[in-house]
Amino acid sequence: MLRIKTPQKARARRELEKRAPKLIETGKKTLILHGTKTSAVLNAVLSDIYHLKKESAVKFSRKNKDVCPFENGGETSLEFFSHQTDCSLFVYGSHTKKRPNNLVLGRTYDHHIYDLIEVGVENYKRMDSFSFDKKLSPHVGSKPFICFIGEGFENVQELKHLKEVLLDLFRGEVVEKLNLAGLDRVYLCSAISANKVNLTQCALRLKKSGTVVPRTELVEVGPSMDLVVRRHRLPNDNLRKEAMRVVRDQPRKDKNIMQDTLRGKVGKINIPDQKVDDTKYFHTKVGDSYVPQKTKGIKRERREAKMKKEEKEGDEHASKRQKEDSE
Repeated sequence: MLRIKTPQKARARRELEKRAPKLIETGKKTLILHGTKTSAVLNAVLSDIYHLKKESAVKFSRKNKDVCPFENGGETSLEFFSHQTDCSLFVYGSHTKKRPNNLVLGRTYDHHIYDLIEVGVENYKRMDSFSFDKKLSPHVGSKPFICFIGEGFENVQELKHLKEVLLDLFRGEVVEKLNLAGLDRVYLCSAISANKVNLTQCALRLKKSGTVVPRTELVEVGPSMDLVVRRHRLPNDNLRKEAMRVVRDQPRKDKNIMQDTLRGKVGKINIPDQKVDDTKYFHTKVGDSYVPQKTKGIKRERREAKMKKEEKEGDEHASKRQKEDSE
């Protein structure tokens, strides 16, 4: 029998509460790790991705031979690393003869694999290879624009999946308001073909335009690469439905409760039917006496009793009139 250990200190309890699943998520962390064999191009790609997400990323420097995301049992080590580092996104790089410069992008739900997409890196240009004014270099942790160009992101299933993963990877923490002066970078994703996407980063320069909306200029600062989709795996319907739950916009309305300006909160009480022996009693209003329900014709009996009473009163009035006339 497994023994469940509960935290004894408040610091440990707070840390576990931070890692617990939430309906409203905070910023997602990214785990970056190497496979058994990597190339110089792939090492540079992983380093640049870590630089772009420096404040919300964890990078492993050692090789991991037991990680095979698309194979059965190969995701165990990956899920363990995700749980240890509290990362819900991961980027796994490997290099083989069959799949050179291979990147596996994936997401986890409750530290279990949610979905996967495998891409190959082509025509890679490092950030150091671009010459530009260093004053235009984006700040670490700034909020980016993400622009998707091409009909393939709406029509092709592989590119639609890649779009969702790239949005989660680069958008950072979700905020309600944004200062326009803090926007200094744009990620451009252009669909070249049905399975190929060009990804590049540009610095955003805001200039005066004579109106409220400033004029913008884009300066390519890198990195730049072509991503060729090779394999992808979507989550099943039940897992997707569980992971896509959101908080209700409006609280649930309590029934039979009203707010009164003088009396405050007023509630209505419903008393259920009560049965004693073979007789069933029911309540119509609060404060009324119990009425036995013996037969189905209760209203008919009341109507007949009322008619008899009216006939009796009519006979009495008729007899009084006869006496007065005789006198």
